[in-house]
Amino acid sequence: MSEKEGGGIKIICDNRKAGHHYFLEDRFEAGMVLTGTEVKSLRTGKANLQDAYAILKNGELFLINAHIAPYALGNRENHEPLRTRKLLVHKAELNKLFGKSEVRGFTLIPTKMYFKKGRAKIEIALAKGKTGVDKRQTTKEREAKRELAKVSKRNQRG
Repeated sequence: MSEKEGGGIKIICDNRKAGHHYFLEDRFEAGMVLTGTEVKSLRTGKANLQDAYAILKNGELFLINAHIAPYALGNRENHEPLRTRKLLVHKAELNKLFGKSEVRGFTLIPTKMYFKKGRAKIEIALAKGKTGVDKRQTTKEREAKRELAKVSKRNQRG
């Protein structure tokens, strides 16, 4: 059964650095307004969310700096790789996001891009920036968890 028939999720790209640079709070799913060559390029996995972020402008949500490579077999109608893309979100979610991002100083960071039931979707998280101390603390906690897992695995064997 293919990804389209089964309604499964096929991940296109991840933003792994987002968890390192930000505290990720709420996550939500949004659709994207794309051109034909962008969808074809995404199906080949040619996307990057490294420096991308989302902004609220005039009551709408937009994705900025998300790189979708030009389609290799495209013609002169090929898309611009870093163009601003409109995101599709329910009005209630948009109002909630507006309140949190404007009042509390959260940033909207894309964490994943994927296909769900054949449609391109993006997962966006409300994020608060980490300082250098926070990043070191997160690294220490991750290493401690890894050591604990090693010890418990060793104990289970013996």
